[in-house]
Amino acid sequence: MRVYFASNWNLLGEAVAGGELGPAPITGFAVTPALREWYIDDDEEELEYAAFTAAARGSLRLIDSDALSARRRVVISADVDDAAVEFRPDLDRPVVRVNTPLPMERWACAHVDSEEAKPTIAAAANAVIPADLGDVDSQFAMDAALGHELEWYDVSELDGLLKTSRDS
Repeated sequence: MRVYFASNWNLLGEAVAGGELGPAPITGFAVTPALREWYIDDDEEELEYAAFTAAARGSLRLIDSDALSARRRVVISADVDDAAVEFRPDLDRPVVRVNTPLPMERWACAHVDSEEAKPTIAAAANAVIPADLGDVDSQFAMDAALGHELEWYDVSELDGLLKTSRDS
């Protein structure tokens, strides 16, 4: 099963340095039965995008909670054995818990905001909690963040990406 894991810049660096995402249990987002039942469209790509978008929003929460992390959303995509996944619709429709650490060999890729997106993402990270609580003005900042597509990086490129950003 493809699972999308919300992360932030610092957590990505730690995971790459340690060679795995963990420790378990790890919260992720996936196409779950609850998401399928709720979502209007049964197109698999649309469902995957909905789960991915939930992970990107989760990344904003992680950025908000870490004042030292770069203001760039990070989503790690990984292929996880179905037996290691527990559906958690009590938390939200696409939420899953993975009961094992995920070595980088299981990662499919990482998605990261561009440098140019940082001001928009910073505003959205500051607004994510008020938006979650229904603040209409904060939702505008969230919508602006959705206007930035995350860039795709192969797992083999992550060390270089992290190093390049440290050096700039």
